[in-house]
Amino acid sequence: MKRGANLLDPESVKEVIAQQDWSEGYKKNVVDAYQGVVVLKGLTWTLPFYKRVNKLPFIPTEKEIDQLISGVNYCISAFLQLLKETAIRPGEAWQLRWIDLNCENKTVNITPEKNSNPRLQKISNQLLSMLLAIPRKEELIFKERYKSLNNLGRTFQRQRKKVAEKLANQRVKAITFKTLRHWKATMEYHKTKDILHVKRLLGHKNINNTLIYTHLVNFESDEWVCKVAGTIAEAGKLVEAGFDFITQFEGKMLFRKRK
Repeated sequence: MKRGANLLDPESVKEVIAQQDWSEGYKKNVVDAYQGVVVLKGLTWTLPFYKRVNKLPFIPTEKEIDQLISGVNYCISAFLQLLKETAIRPGEAWQLRWIDLNCENKTVNITPEKNSNPRLQKISNQLLSMLLAIPRKEELIFKERYKSLNNLGRTFQRQRKKVAEKLANQRVKAITFKTLRHWKATMEYHKTKDILHVKRLLGHKNINNTLIYTHLVNFESDEWVCKVAGTIAEAGKLVEAGFDFITQFEGKMLFRKRK
């Protein structure tokens, strides 16, 4: 209506949609939404055809993610670390309550969104410490500082811009909350080659939604960081940091992780 369309005249709506500088996918969403008005008002029209273009999600490096996490305030930093480790949706993270956090078992109980499955996810000591640093003034963990997810998101966007400018890396500006879900799913698949594991991680009910992560990133030419552990305690710390055990040589345990 703000763009001059008469909602009771489908041809007017069709013309206004065609004139907009929107992506094909966005136009299709608008057409689908207006179809509800057509049905409600008993109107008729021929739906314009717009084809949604499927694009592969942007996958940053872990270094870029960690630089962003360390460059924002403590509350948003914990929020990002939670998304990175668990691959939960931003809305699921926002709805996380203190009662959903099990400090003894180091798990979070995730209430699902979008008709997906509930999950129980393990978290690291680092993330647990970050979450416990947030004052317990509200039932929802992140509501202590932000009134809504939109409010948290707007603050994140401002801080993300500053981090990207400080690092002189525009790729950091492309990292969104959902990017971390895509990143985690991609890493888990390339580590395990188990698509059912990734499906459970994401809470997907339809495996077709998970299959995209089987071809997102090619690691064939990636470089690795190698570490050596001489004790069980050292090995445990490397595993918690995301390193994979490779072999044992001369009494030492060798680990590696992609850069």
